[in-house]
Amino acid sequence: MALRGNHYDAAFEAFLRTRRTPYVAVDEQRRALLEQQSLKSMDFIVYSPRAANLLVDVKGRRFPSGDPVSGHRWENWTTAEDLPALLKWQDVFGSDFRALLVFAYHIVSEAEQTQFSDLFSFRNRTYSFFGVWAEDYQQAMYTRSESWQTVTVPSRTFRELRAPIGEFL
Repeated sequence: MALRGNHYDAAFEAFLRTRRTPYVAVDEQRRALLEQQSLKSMDFIVYSPRAANLLVDVKGRRFPSGDPVSGHRWENWTTAEDLPALLKWQDVFGSDFRALLVFAYHIVSEAEQTQFSDLFSFRNRTYSFFGVWAEDYQQAMYTRSESWQTVTVPSRTFRELRAPIGEFL
């Protein structure tokens, strides 16, 4: 297993290993040079016997997020840079690969765990992983914060787009 300081990435990698899913962990510290431009790397290349191979960017989020009054539960924001980079990698790798955002939710409340059918325990934390095709996310996204350069998808749309990670593997 690669040394990963980000517990969300480490949990997803452990999940892949547990399932014996072939993957390559990408060195996130280095940005690739492609056609004279710097390009953000994905986190994993995952080989799927059922469908297209996956170019995965993991997005770690707490569930639920915020306080009970705010109603924020399914945070799904990402940086504006992430989608174009991930989709560029999809073009580079070709038709046998698809770009996928994996939202790794750290379930911080035991009471909330009943909402999830696929739970994964790693280092005394509980996670659930959901995938969204990068193209679908890009079509539905809007700017969340110009100053932070982040984008998001409306909660209702996100519910329609996301699927448990097992459906992609």
